[in-house]
Amino acid sequence: MRTTSSQKVKIGLFTFIGFVILLLAVFFIGNQKSLFNSTFRVYGTFKNVNGLTVGNNVRFAGINVGVVEAINIVTDSSVRVDLSLNNSVKKFIKKDSKLSIGSDGLMGDKLIVISPGGINSSQEIETGNEIKSINPVDVDKIITKLTKVADNAETLTSNLSEIVAKVNSGKGSIGRLLNDDKIARDLEGTVKQAKTTMKGVHSTTATLNEDLKAAQSNFLLKGFFNKKKKAAKAKQDSINKVKEDAIKAKEKAAKNDN
Repeated sequence: MRTTSSQKVKIGLFTFIGFVILLLAVFFIGNQKSLFNSTFRVYGTFKNVNGLTVGNNVRFAGINVGVVEAINIVTDSSVRVDLSLNNSVKKFIKKDSKLSIGSDGLMGDKLIVISPGGINSSQEIETGNEIKSINPVDVDKIITKLTKVADNAETLTSNLSEIVAKVNSGKGSIGRLLNDDKIARDLEGTVKQAKTTMKGVHSTTATLNEDLKAAQSNFLLKGFFNKKKKAAKAKQDSINKVKEDAIKAKEKAAKNDN
């Protein structure tokens, strides 16, 4: 089957469009990864890179300014992360800036975040310098703790459900108290009896008070109560006299001092 001129034009046009798309993709990716910009290199050391990989973005003031160039284990407790940054941001990054590992959104890729230095900082970063790092939070440990809390909560909920079920079925002291009508009636009777007893106590107390008043007015016992009153009055007078003598002695002593 011979190829017509129109088919050749279509094939050529399709090839050209594909080539243009390929160039644009290379340019876009290269621009994102700073392949066409002049760069400088710095590094930081972390205890845990928390899923960071080579090629992830480096962000400063919310803008992508470079990429992670290399990740190497230095010791059993430190990992070196080399960064390639655009020269255009070199003047803004100071020697007291800090590196931290963040995420591009809630579930996005990991990235390096460069925090600005202090207000009075003026020393510009140089190629090959180390930037102090802030170690990321260990998410695995947090998830482990949350899992334990969830397991404990599940166990507690299960135990509470069993207790409520036993109470509802009348098992145990509380269950019998809440579900047994006889116990409830006995308890109600006990409360009524206690109320009746208290009324009797109040009535007896009132009667005793009346009898005591009557005894005080009785001529046979009147002398006894009068004698008690006189003894109490004499005791109070004696106390008052002692207080007066003490005051006079104090005043006399003050005069003698003057």
